[in-house]
Amino acid sequence: MADLNKITCFEDFHRLARRRMPRMFYDYAASGSWTESTLRANEQDLQEWLFRQRVAVDIEHRSIRTRMLGEDVTMPVAIAPTGLTGMMHANGEMHGAMAAKKFGIPFTLSTMSICSIEDVAQHTQEPFWFQLYVMRDKTFMENLIRRAQRANCSALVVTLDLQVMGQRHRDIKNGLSAPPKPTLGNLLNLATKPHWCWQMAQTQKRTFRNIVGHAQGVTDVSSLAAWTAEQFDPRLNWDDVKRIKELWGGKLVLKGVMEPEDARMAAESGADALVVSNHGGRQLDGAPSSIKVLPDIVSAVGKDIEVWMDGGIRSGQDVLRAVALGAKGTLIGRSFLYSLGAAGEAGVTKCLQMLAKELDLTMAFCGHNDINKVDASILRRA
Repeated sequence: MADLNKITCFEDFHRLARRRMPRMFYDYAASGSWTESTLRANEQDLQEWLFRQRVAVDIEHRSIRTRMLGEDVTMPVAIAPTGLTGMMHANGEMHGAMAAKKFGIPFTLSTMSICSIEDVAQHTQEPFWFQLYVMRDKTFMENLIRRAQRANCSALVVTLDLQVMGQRHRDIKNGLSAPPKPTLGNLLNLATKPHWCWQMAQTQKRTFRNIVGHAQGVTDVSSLAAWTAEQFDPRLNWDDVKRIKELWGGKLVLKGVMEPEDARMAAESGADALVVSNHGGRQLDGAPSSIKVLPDIVSAVGKDIEVWMDGGIRSGQDVLRAVALGAKGTLIGRSFLYSLGAAGEAGVTKCLQMLAKELDLTMAFCGHNDINKVDASILRRA
């Protein structure tokens, strides 16, 4: 068991997760598409924004509490939807949801999760958000929405930027598939991960449980790969968003917006929030970073719809940068996955504690007491 008292930053979790997780699943979490230039830009461009230190300001009573979708949250952070989470750590989605619940921030379950909607609902007994991919199989997709309604999910997050799948070289080289290919290299690598293997042996949740047994013709992992490969719908359009909103009937978030024109369409669709996101650099390589386009999108629609951001958030300082540039919330993906892979629920809790402390202290150094009153005046360009 890792000594979490010695974990002080994101990179500590990153190194530990890399040692503990099988290579194919670590690479799945870590990789971007093609040259990974957008993946790198997401982190690097955040560092172009420097903080203005202020002194002799009363900062005794501070608060980083805010609201996202009308829900009170401990800080402007939610856990992003991430596929294959239950392969980073056994029952990973359940661990992540519990850590988020106890800390007081939202957790988002992916369509491509290992634990199902019902698994997480039964385990947490609390509302969470559910992320929907638009599939060709509309009956399956509609049933997913109804299952999320029955599980009392409090928001639906529709991902718009996966109509086609970006190519991630590492996944191809590792033979990542469903089920994973038992190559000699993968088997040898698994032999070096006894703790992970022991954990996985203790659970029956080792496939995409939102899909297997629910999609027509998908009864086991052997039939899953072919179904998944042809299901992401390249015909997705704004009429589909309208139909999903009507069917869902609750809070709706649109994820994957990178241009003001699309942001205006998102606002006009009646969605409650949008996420400025390039899918963590996993789709269109060569696209700008999320933080680079955030100000333009806030300027275009920030008065009409909640604007959030994901991509490159590795610290509480990154959260503050995004909030200062107009984001009403942020989502964390890799920060969550690495802390989960390193130490399970306790690791995720530690990660959230670190983010909150960094956010609070940095806000204080900038002379602010209330996260809801922070603006771009705390920043300068490098």
